[in-house]
Amino acid sequence: MGCSLMGCSLVKKGILGTALGAGALYLVFGTSAPSYVSTAFHKVRNNAKSVVPVQFEIDRAREEISSLEPAIKDGIAQYVQAQVEIESLGREIAAMKANLETEKTSMKTLRNSLETGDFRLAGTVTYTAEEVKGDLARRLDSYRLNNRLVENKEATLKAKQKTLAAAKDQLAQMATTKKALLTKIDGIEARLKMIETTQASRDFNFDDGALARAKQSVSELEKRLDVMARVAQLEGKYSDSGLPIIVEPGRDVAKEVDAELGAPAKKSAADKSL
Repeated sequence: MGCSLMGCSLVKKGILGTALGAGALYLVFGTSAPSYVSTAFHKVRNNAKSVVPVQFEIDRAREEISSLEPAIKDGIAQYVQAQVEIESLGREIAAMKANLETEKTSMKTLRNSLETGDFRLAGTVTYTAEEVKGDLARRLDSYRLNNRLVENKEATLKAKQKTLAAAKDQLAQMATTKKALLTKIDGIEARLKMIETTQASRDFNFDDGALARAKQSVSELEKRLDVMARVAQLEGKYSDSGLPIIVEPGRDVAKEVDAELGAPAKKSAADKSL
């Protein structure tokens, strides 16, 4: 089937671009070019994986573990089916062995009849020696064939029993592994929560310097208010209206006032009585 002119052109350009790119890498890195490409690819893949949230990976792991459940159930169904088949095969082998024992008894009877010459094997019917030999040969061939069949079935039974035991161990191991994986995932998720809580607490970046400055400002305001209160108290105590003056000992203030302003007039007896 041919391609259109434009389609063929695009294909050619793509091939040419790839060839040129590979040629450029070879020119720059030589024979080490493939290792550089491989390293770059793995690095890009690892970087892409590192940006996937951890919780997303945890959820993905839980889904993968949950996907084991159908496999376990299917394995249980297969185990039970195999168990039923083994039990049926065991019963079949037991029945075949019982038939072989019955056939062995019949052959012994026929063999004894050849020794005794009594060929009346069933009721009053009489057989010849050749007929007895023929019947004995047929029975012997059938006995040998069925005996080999029993041996083969017993070998098959043993193989099936081993397979069944291995399947049982595998189911138990799968269930145990699933439980252990779930326990690990729970632990990883709990650890993630602790880390996220720690990171969240670190997101609260308190400015200790601002807090210290605020405390200093409040302290300075308290000091300033204390100074203002004491100044107001002292101004009220030592104002002009109530300024206390301490008189030096031995000083006659009344005499000094009389000398400065003149002695006051003496009151008469009548004034004193008033």
